[in-house]
Amino acid sequence: MQKLKRSSAQMVAEARARIEEVNAEELQAMMDDPGVVIVDIRDVRERQIKGFIPGSVHAPRGMVEFWVDPESPYFKPVFGEDKKFVFHCAAGWRSALTVATLQDMGFEAAHLRDGFKEWEAAEAPIEFPEPRK
Repeated sequence: MQKLKRSSAQMVAEARARIEEVNAEELQAMMDDPGVVIVDIRDVRERQIKGFIPGSVHAPRGMVEFWVDPESPYFKPVFGEDKKFVFHCAAGWRSALTVATLQDMGFEAAHLRDGFKEWEAAEAPIEFPEPRK
């Protein structure tokens, strides 16, 4: 087995130390603000099973860096808007690493500290996708 220089837990801790984190209550207060975009980076199956934050944009974790880069052929215009972006995953680990990477790229964003599980625990609103016909 390879010996790692840093563990995933260390990487998440380092990311959290240098990025903006919000809690579920703070994010709920931002939901109706047209200047805020909530970005869900969970897998599509996670969204189907657990639901999603109403109005959130889905950006799969594997594509985020490409979707925010205006020079990428995969760029999505939503990420070119002058808004506050708050990313989330299930537990806050993937989103912490994502936001730290985006910060390194020069893209400013925050993340939901403990992810969708915190959102659920706060009994915040959740939507589910329409069933396929």
